[in-house]
Amino acid sequence: MFAPGGYALDMAKTRPTRGATLNRESHRFSLPAREADGDWLDEREAIDGEAPRLRTTVTVEKPKTILTRNNSPDIAFDQSVNPYRGCEHGCIYCFARPSHAYHDLSPGLDFETRLFAKPDAPRLLREALSKRGYVCRPIAFGTNTDPYQPIEGKWRITRGCIELLAECDHPVTITTKSDRVTRDLDLLTPMAAKGLAAVMVSVTSLDPRISMTVEPRAPHPEKRLAAVRKLHEAGVPVFVSLAPVIPQVTDHELEHILERAAEAGARGAFFLPVRLPHEVAPLFRAWLDTHFPDRAGKVMATIQSLRGGRDNDPDFHTRMRGQGPWADLLRTRFQHAVRRYGLDGERLRLRTDLFRPPAGPQGELF
Repeated sequence: MFAPGGYALDMAKTRPTRGATLNRESHRFSLPAREADGDWLDEREAIDGEAPRLRTTVTVEKPKTILTRNNSPDIAFDQSVNPYRGCEHGCIYCFARPSHAYHDLSPGLDFETRLFAKPDAPRLLREALSKRGYVCRPIAFGTNTDPYQPIEGKWRITRGCIELLAECDHPVTITTKSDRVTRDLDLLTPMAAKGLAAVMVSVTSLDPRISMTVEPRAPHPEKRLAAVRKLHEAGVPVFVSLAPVIPQVTDHELEHILERAAEAGARGAFFLPVRLPHEVAPLFRAWLDTHFPDRAGKVMATIQSLRGGRDNDPDFHTRMRGQGPWADLLRTRFQHAVRRYGLDGERLRLRTDLFRPPAGPQGELF
């Protein structure tokens, strides 16, 4: 099987339902290494060498607060909500993977299979919005892990939070790879009519062969573009995110993705060169060796040219743009394409003046 550009894509070596090829522990926080959990599937793998079919588990997490504050100078939002920890979509490049190390879990396969849900999120959000002195600013969903990953279908925590925001006319932005976001159009459409909602749909490749290895459990790219169209037709401002662009793997698709996004009704677009913080870098390298062994060295050499000679550049501003000739070329191509397809309009600003604190236990009598 061949990927665009004539490169061989060895599907025989893939694990078709998961992204990471490793489950290496992280010791950044001086946590002891975990032993095998004794599952009989581990025994089978040791006996006959077959890779076990990994099962997804969900653990209830009970945080004390749900609003996360951000003061990074190169990020547009300053507060966010993450209903889940870990993400079953399994995107190999996900910069949130290292967060699993805080739980003494691997940023590799554990991040995709050992998930955490926060069912108290709507209640905690109500408490936060009810506090005296709360200043209304848009709340971002999907900044760490996808709020519409598969388990949202059962847990509906994201929906519970959006129901609250709709109740008190609070602005919200959503970033997702999933067409499941359209299930909440009954909430998002009236919010958008008031200038309170916007959605960013991530589309990194239109080639299903590439998508199935880069983002193995995310919906098909065509489903995401269909979601863009459905959001647009419902009156919800929708944008498309090409994040990340992976050199030598997906960069050749940049213009085509933007063209399809415009056809579907996207209002604007955004792109970001791939980032490989902390444990993501060795996971990404192992993924390349498995799926693209013929160009693994070339991909990493290009990424390092974008990142000042390193696998990752953690510095504010340059971490989002990249540097050097490759970064300049990507920016130039992107700027030309968004102008060509009419995706360079004015940035959307959501309203904050309509917000009213949510009603307390006795309603709005007092």
